[in-house]
Order: sequence, then C-alpha cells, then structure tokens
Amino acid sequence: MAEPVFDITIVGAGIAGSALAAALTGRGLSLALVEARALPAAARPPAPGLHGFDARVSALTPRSQAFLERLDVWPGVVSVRACPYRHMTVWDAEGTGSIQFDAEEVGAPALGTIVENRVLVDALLARFRGAPDIAVHAPESVARVAREGSRVALELAGGATLRSKLVVAADGALSPLREALGFRTREWDYGHRAIVATVQLEHCHGATAWQRFLPTGPLALLPLPDGEDGSHRCSIVWSIEDDRAEELLALDDDGFCAALAAASEHRLGAVLASTPRLAFPLHQRHAVDYIAPGVALVADAAHTIHPLAGQGINLGLADVEVLAAQVLRAAGRGLDPGRLDVLRRYQRERKGDNLLMMAAMEGFKRLFGARALPLRWLRNSGLRLVDGAAPLKRELIRQALGAGR
Repeated sequence: MAEPVFDITIVGAGIAGSALAAALTGRGLSLALVEARALPAAARPPAPGLHGFDARVSALTPRSQAFLERLDVWPGVVSVRACPYRHMTVWDAEGTGSIQFDAEEVGAPALGTIVENRVLVDALLARFRGAPDIAVHAPESVARVAREGSRVALELAGGATLRSKLVVAADGALSPLREALGFRTREWDYGHRAIVATVQLEHCHGATAWQRFLPTGPLALLPLPDGEDGSHRCSIVWSIEDDRAEELLALDDDGFCAALAAASEHRLGAVLASTPRLAFPLHQRHAVDYIAPGVALVADAAHTIHPLAGQGINLGLADVEVLAAQVLRAAGRGLDPGRLDVLRRYQRERKGDNLLMMAAMEGFKRLFGARALPLRWLRNSGLRLVDGAAPLKRELIRQALGAGR
C-alpha cells in the first residue's frame, strides 16, 4: 500500500513550529511534525526558586498574545508563569538621554508580557498533543530531502519517508532544512554574544523593562514574577563584544553580579544572585526567498535580527499567523497548500515587515554603538526630544504593541 501524502510537514517543534501545528490541527488537514529532540509527555511544572526559571525568555507583544489567545494557548501560559510589563525605561550610558514608555499613554493594559520559552512551548504542545490529525516524529532528524514531482520527500534518520504537499522549515537560525534545500541567505556576524541568565535583585522591577545602551552593546533587564519569599527577579539579555563576553563568562558568580550591577547603574540595586550564564553568538541573517515550490521558511529559519528590541519571536509568530491563514484559505478553496501562488501571498505579506524591522534594529545598533561625539550628542538629544513629544511617543508605542503588522 502506498505511503500517505501529508498536506503539511513541519520541521522543528520550537515556538514557531509548535505554533503552526497548533494553528492547523483540527482544520481538516493531515499534518506531520519532525523534531530533533524528545518532546515532553506533559507540561513541565516550573521548579521553585531562582534556578527554576528557563534562561531563555520572550517579550511577547499584544499582537502575539492575541494570536496565542485565538489558538487557545494563552490560558496555558498564564496559568504557569508570565509577567506583564507596563513600563519601559531606555537610557544611554554615554550621556543623559533617556526615554520612558508607559502603557497608560495609549490606554493599553500592558506593553507586553515576558514568558519563559519552555512555558510557551509546553502550552503549545498541549494544544495538539495526541491529536489524531498530526503524526509526531521525535526525537528524529531529516537525513535527506528529495523532490518527487510536486511533492517534497523527507527521508528521516530512523528510516521513514514523509511525502508532503508543503514542508515548512521551522528548525531555527541555522536551519539544516533551509541549507539542504539550497535557500540563499544574506548574513553577517555582529562580533557580539548575548549573555542570558536569571538574576535576583535588591529592588523590585516595578513591572518595567529596563534597557541601557552601553558602548559595548545593549543590556536588558526583563521583569519576572517575584518569588513567594518576596525576592525580586529579572531575566537579563546582555549583548556584548566577544572579548568582553569571554571575560564576563569567566567571572565567578559574585564577580558577575557586581559587573552586572555596575553595567545597569544599580537601577535595581545590587544583583544578589545569578543562575549559570549562557551565551550565544549574534548574527543578522535573512533568506533571499522564504518560499520555493512546496516549501516555506518561517521565523528564525527565514530571518534573525539583533535581540536589542526583543522582536525576533514576535516576527516569527506573525510569520506563522500569516502562513496558517494562507494555507487554510487555500484548503477552503480546494487548492494544494504548496502551490507557489499560495506561498507568494505569505511571502508578500511578511517579507517587507521583516526587512523593515531588521533595518530599524540595525540602525539602532549602529547608532548606539557609535562613539563619535557628534553621534553621541545626536542620539542623546533624540531620546530627550522623543521623550518630550507625547504624540510621537504614543505612535511609537502603538507600533510596538503590534510589531510585525
């Protein structure tokens, strides 16, 4: 008997891949999901204390939250752990310029919500775990890719072959599937690394996301829920030049906490404790095309940007939202989801927004990394000017609330 042809096979069960599976399950399509790591059999309750937090977090915009609400995933997130933030404070380390954002300025309940990546993935997996229309292959990897007419065949390392009308690469920034399929990218290395950790602070974060632009790169302190003992916690993303990153990673915990407190100008007092630090290199990467016949790239497989504004995951979820809508629209008309005319609609709707955000983040990175006195004066003056211009600031907040629109 001939092997079945899936409507859609998703490679990668991180946030983007799991969100796409959640958006498409129960809609009359046959789905397969391939993930290199073993998937948890059930949601993992967070361990107590500072070390119970996932080191990787996402700053989700209201648009991303609304998408997750429509997928009936958001209740599973907030029932575990999430931290809305209503304020944002940004300041320059080389001057007096600063800007304050407040959700009340636009009548919004929050500017965004900090969510641990593990909590979000667990909530997404719960949405389709055990669904009869999705075949999960995990832990499993793609050994070979071949085209068979209008279909794409994935030969898995375990020996199975999955034939699909549409294959979606959601397997991350280094996407083996993207490389195997020959998609071209434009990319460069920033020469920076992002250090991430969870820290305990002397003072409460005040439901505020704090970001300081240092000459060596931006430092963000992202609010997390307080402990039951009243302890104050933040997740940090410290983007810093490679040489300085090595020095920070080599410090003992006390030394690192002291360096972090100094880098944040003690805005939240002393840094009392830190989890082990993780670090990853920073690249800018963008696929020349997101699509080919029977194939689509989403999220980090299609584009990665500097984390200074935390927009990468929001752009990725916007990709998923648009691709799912186009696939379901095609299915409703009896069309093959891998048709180029279907996939071009996805690319047209997302590529421009992604390029615009990438250009903006690159501009910010270059402006705040510049040490020439005229540019330092310009950015500090600009921060003060925007902070005092209420209509302009409100528009910036509205744009940020719907990032990727």
